[in-house]
Amino acid sequence: MTKHTDSLETLRERLAQFATERDWDQFHNPKNLAMAMAGEAGELIEHFQWLTPDQAANLPQAARDEVALECADVLLFLVRLCDKLGIDLAAAAEKKLKLNAKKYPVEKSRGLATKYNKL
Repeated sequence: MTKHTDSLETLRERLAQFATERDWDQFHNPKNLAMAMAGEAGELIEHFQWLTPDQAANLPQAARDEVALECADVLLFLVRLCDKLGIDLAAAAEKKLKLNAKKYPVEKSRGLATKYNKL
């Protein structure tokens, strides 16, 4: 296992234990977890709504701290969702990076925000 896989596996185990201790497995089905993750992503987005790109890149420390917690919420629900579906998140991310490298070859996509099918 890579360091990232080890970290995700440890996090997955801790989340599973956390949910079990609270008898929350009954609520942690893929639908509920996906919806909870989307809700948390919305809360994350709220921190950036109406900001200029410069303001978004230079958040005050208090706002950065809040954003960090919202990022953590999204990650925790994502890891839990993957656990419930038997998805190895680190392996899926590695696979997706390889697929994206094929879709967005450097020579065609460098410096562009163009979707792969329009390159």
